[in-house]
Amino acid sequence: MKKEFKIKSPEQMIELGKKIGELVEENMVITLEGDLGVGKTTLTKGIALGLGISTIINSPTFTIMKIHYGRLTLYHMDVYRLNNDSGDDYLEEYFEAKGVCVIEWANNISDILPENILKVMIKQSGDTVRIVEIEAKAQQYINLLKEVNL
Repeated sequence: MKKEFKIKSPEQMIELGKKIGELVEENMVITLEGDLGVGKTTLTKGIALGLGISTIINSPTFTIMKIHYGRLTLYHMDVYRLNNDSGDDYLEEYFEAKGVCVIEWANNISDILPENILKVMIKQSGDTVRIVEIEAKAQQYINLLKEVNL
């Protein structure tokens, strides 16, 4: 199942993320792809709000992962600087750590990602508009995606 959203502002991106965050369940993995500056971290800020997290959400590019606590623990990863050969296999232990993983630049670690994920692709369309394509294959993610509307 796929859904597409036309996002016209950072606030709308946060709202989309918040709706996803309100619906995620334990051990879900959300992958975020898109060019630099397209809104991956902004969407993650919304997911955190939906999880009841009030700490500051910013990109963990240099630390690889930041952990935030809310209704579920958020494992926010930015794997931009990694690749399939970088020896960061330890990250996969967080996929089943009873929280939610949000992974920016997830294609860089595609060989360790679980089969069932919520795949988010963000594309720029003009100066301020973003097209967010969300794809779900496993039933738990399809159920979530059916509930997400703007």
